[in-house]
Amino acid sequence: MIKKIAPILLLCLVFLSCGKTNQGTIPYVQVNFSAPLSDPRLSRLSVVGGAVTIDGYGLCGLIIYHSPTTGYVAYDRCSSYMPENRCAVTLDSPTLTATDPCSGSKFSLDDGSPVKAPATRYLRSYSVNVSINQIFVSN
Repeated sequence: MIKKIAPILLLCLVFLSCGKTNQGTIPYVQVNFSAPLSDPRLSRLSVVGGAVTIDGYGLCGLIIYHSPTTGYVAYDRCSSYMPENRCAVTLDSPTLTATDPCSGSKFSLDDGSPVKAPATRYLRSYSVNVSINQIFVSN
């Protein structure tokens, strides 16, 4: 009797353990943004601690931040908390954090880390290079 039930239980366990493995992760989207630092959209980046949002790139747009410790950093605006909802984080004032208006989660702009629950994952970050007064954001 046990020999007949064991394979059925094992099969049930295998099927029940299958699920979405990418649930809760921000989907990969190709990003290739460049602009001169003199671009009016980037004027707030001229001071350390300044941040801007750029629409049309990444999953929900970009945040570019002029960090006092690491230079320029960039993140996707898509919240890492339930990213399938595609809720775009908004800049706080002063621009040290960004808030997910859907969940209330907050993220540090210095490194993208969650600083207020319910989020537990970092914002998706992108590479930033500055060359001859031109900023490049890519992945």
